[in-house]
Parts: sequence; C-alpha cells; structure tokens
Amino acid sequence: MRITRELLLAFSGPCSTLTADASNSTVSLGSNALAANDPNAVDDPWNGSGRAPMQLDVVDLRDFYNRPLGGFVRRLLTSRIRARWRSLEGCQLMGLGFAAPYIGMFRGEAARLGALMPATQGALVWPASGPVQTAMVEEAMLPLPDASIDRLLAVHCLEASERTRPLLREMWRVLTPEGRLLLIVPNRRGIWARLDTTPFGHGRPYSRAQLERLLGESLFTPLEWASALFMPPFDRQWLVRWATGFERIGARLWPLFAGVIIVEARKELMGAIPKRAPARRAKQLATVRGILKRCGRRRP
Repeated sequence: MRITRELLLAFSGPCSTLTADASNSTVSLGSNALAANDPNAVDDPWNGSGRAPMQLDVVDLRDFYNRPLGGFVRRLLTSRIRARWRSLEGCQLMGLGFAAPYIGMFRGEAARLGALMPATQGALVWPASGPVQTAMVEEAMLPLPDASIDRLLAVHCLEASERTRPLLREMWRVLTPEGRLLLIVPNRRGIWARLDTTPFGHGRPYSRAQLERLLGESLFTPLEWASALFMPPFDRQWLVRWATGFERIGARLWPLFAGVIIVEARKELMGAIPKRAPARRAKQLATVRGILKRCGRRRP
C-alpha cells in the first residue's frame, strides 16, 4: 500500500526526499528546506515567496480541516467522492493538491495510494502512523510513469495553479487509457469563492463552462457533474449543526450557487473532430464570360 521507490523515481527531474519532523509533521525537500511553516524557504518564480499567489500554506489547509466547518466539508465531500467511486479494489489512486483528508477512506481498498502535494503549497507527513504516503512534487513534473494511475483526485489544486494547462496535460500523462480524473474546484457563482475565510475562497474559481472548455482542450471528456456546499461559509457551531438541512434546501432552491463544482472526467486518447459546417448549394455559378459582359455594360 505504500508508494514504491520505483514509482517516485520514475522521472528524470529532481525528486523530493521526504523527511518527517515529529514536532510539526512537515516535510523537507532534500537539502532545500521547504518546510510548510517556512514560506520563504525556496525561491519562487512568481513573487519570490515559497507559494504561488493566492495559494494557502499546507498548515492553513490542515488547520481548516481541524475546525468544525472543515470537518463538515470533509464529511460532505467524502460522501460525494464515494458516490462516484464506489469500489476501487485493485486500482492505483493518487490525490493531488491537498487530497489527504479525502483519500484516507480508500486505504486497504486501493492497490496503491498516495498524496502528491505541490512544492508551492508544502507537504505534511501522511498518514500519522505507518509508512509515509506523501510526496512533495512539482505540479508540472509528477514523479509517476506514463499511464500508471487509474484514478486521480485533485482537491485544492486547479484553482491554485498558475499553469493550469500544463498541469492538466501532466494529469493526462499519468492516467491510464480510460482513466478517471475527479476535480473539486470553487464555483465562480458561489459565496464560498467570494470570502477568503476558507480555502475555497483562494485562487481562481471556475464556472461549469470554463471547466468544460479547459478539460476538452486537455483531452478529457466530462462524464458527471455535481455540486456541493450550499450553506454559508461561516464557522459557527449552530450553523454547522444545521449544515445538512442547508445542503438539502440549497440543492433545490439555489442549485447554481453551490460552493464547489465536482466533475468526473475520462482520459481520451484522441481529440474530438470538429463538426463541419453544412455545405450550401449555390443558385447560379458565376463564369468569367458573364462577369466580362456585365463589366462591359457598366462602361459609359
């Protein structure tokens, strides 16, 4: 069940060496100490800090899921993920971004399981006990062989990326033929994307049309669409207690204003052929002789 060394070293670029720190469960990147609580540890091509613009630190993400609101979000989205992937027996599953809160339910079921965390975000040691199944990676150079993953779950990933198309192409590369990608991204219309009190309020939100176009350009075919998080993104105990009721009411009354969009897409080996425009039949063909005659008549 642990990620094999061959799987992590199956690419030509630099690979992260995982070292656990028992005091704060952070992960270091070789000799370049990219600890999750040190945002200035590595030079960043965007703004000189250790994170891409508008991207949360891994410690902030961990702290959110330790709060009551984050616990409800984890339970809700976990049920939606399980509804799409009911059985992954014998499958190779990887989570990209900060997917550790959601892929734990597949431990003991998937043949291989791992959490790939971008270096711009930082990484945590996961799980808390047993072999480490976390790798810190460059999002455009995943340390996986071609066509090696059956299922890929991306959470807190696409909206924080500054290179969305190279990222999606890398996802396409590591997925097996007919492999499935499950994306969870903030909804552009939802209130969760307008408030930065949760991780879904950071980065670039998307609409369904934008995701559909982006997936199509990257040779993915959307199969199933869903939405979640209709309650307000306020971490209040009484509100969290009524969250299930908010979800049921919101799904009926304001379905377009969900907090996140969930889409499952299938990897395609060939791009779609554009539909040709229907040919129009000309009523009368113009000849050279006819054109010359008309030109001669127009002369004074």
